[in-house]
Amino acid sequence: PKIYTYEVVNEYHHDPRSFCQGLLYTENDTLYESAGLYGESNIREVELSTGKVRQSTNLPSQDFAEGLAFHNGKMIQLTWRQGKGYIYDKKTLSKMREFNTGLRDGWGLTNEAEDSAELIATDSGSTLYYLDADTLKVKREVPVTDDGRVVTWVNELEWINGEIWANLWQTDCIARIDPKSGVVQGWVMLQSLTQQHRARRDNPGMDVLNCIAYDKQEDRIFVTGKKWNRLYEVKVKETSNDQASLATARRQCIPRNRRGE
Repeated sequence: PKIYTYEVVNEYHHDPRSFCQGLLYTENDTLYESAGLYGESNIREVELSTGKVRQSTNLPSQDFAEGLAFHNGKMIQLTWRQGKGYIYDKKTLSKMREFNTGLRDGWGLTNEAEDSAELIATDSGSTLYYLDADTLKVKREVPVTDDGRVVTWVNELEWINGEIWANLWQTDCIARIDPKSGVVQGWVMLQSLTQQHRARRDNPGMDVLNCIAYDKQEDRIFVTGKKWNRLYEVKVKETSNDQASLATARRQCIPRNRRGE
């Protein structure tokens, strides 16, 4: 795999109360976000330029919101440690119905396009689960690997230019995954972004890096974290790809012997 670094192009306000678990850019300066934690979970529509929450819908207190995807005018949201999820009307965020994937957990969720026949989910492990877009049941599974190494804790997902970009929980890395084979094509190293954000000392409640959104029309990539007070637009660029750099990336990015979210 190739190794990538980044540069910050723009910064935007992000609600520091939001434990970001899913993030989407649709159009017209609009983000949709799935915010987690028990008793605090919601789905929200956000104005990108200001960070203002335009509207939101709370989840029951026993549910912990997770990944989010847009499909045929509806928002589809997973929840943690169960197969249950919710479907909302995109315009009003009114809850339409519940569903169950049959998975033991819900983490990330994405799709190639809003009318795709499949959605792709993760469940805290090392597998991409392809769900039927109508039934939201698992059709097939693709393991995520890097040169034969199992890549686990695949978290929040975003489809970008034919690849699945995935946060790896408890790391400052994004894996660029081939959707068909599950093989990691590249590692985006964001360690210094987290360090620089923390060094500002104005976001004491910040948690880990998490959440990726992509503006397909303008080719813009956005990243933030759980309870971060800023959302960053970043430009990703290839960097050194020698064996030492690759070894460092694998050591920093592939979780080992750690436990759930």
